[in-house]
Amino acid sequence: MNSTSLSRLFAARPVRRRTFFRVAGATAASSALVLAGCSKDDETPEVTAEQTFTLGTGDTGLLNYAYLLEQLEAAFYDKVVATPPSDMSAAELAYFTDLRDHEVIHREFFKFALGTSAIGTAVFNFGSITLTTRAGVLAAAQTLEDLGVAAYNGAGKLFIDPVYLGVAGKIASVEARHAALIRDLVLPNSFAAADVVANDGGEFDGLDAAKTPAQVIAVVNTFLNITISAAGLPS
Repeated sequence: MNSTSLSRLFAARPVRRRTFFRVAGATAASSALVLAGCSKDDETPEVTAEQTFTLGTGDTGLLNYAYLLEQLEAAFYDKVVATPPSDMSAAELAYFTDLRDHEVIHREFFKFALGTSAIGTAVFNFGSITLTTRAGVLAAAQTLEDLGVAAYNGAGKLFIDPVYLGVAGKIASVEARHAALIRDLVLPNSFAAADVVANDGGEFDGLDAAKTPAQVIAVVNTFLNITISAAGLPS
């Protein structure tokens, strides 16, 4: 699928909760990262001999980058909702279920819109996270949500097609709501703490943090058994 047809598809496919739950497939396959039906142009991902996985180039690479992030978040929340820690309240579990649902919609949106240009399904290793306690789950959720917001903030300026920028902006706003909720659960009134919203008297005061694809992928790699490379993505 070329960038022009992708743009038209994104413009024509608003995110509808019912639609994307209907097309949502199984969660994680047994392999670490599977390529499904990718064509061989220079914008599609490939596995190198060194088993370093690249996401592609240009706007398609950035969309696969976002798709990978949404896979990570959806997998995390799915795991928490399936086996919540015993000290998590019913209200908090309901919040996490809603967050899971949002991330699944985001994941399936990118998968559906990318079509044959999409990377395959990733399997994540959450062994470094304490999933048996409320504190451990909230700490991990804060890390992932802050990472997601910073990732979209950093990637927005890299898109060539404004249609993709518009979609990224809409999803980034939802991720920011998630991040604010999680931070407030961790520590009330910490949703706009100085580590995420600049407040040092500089030119970026009042603006949320932004990270480059390379910075974000370095964190994502800690949850994978293979290496993802940001090489080829715009910077």
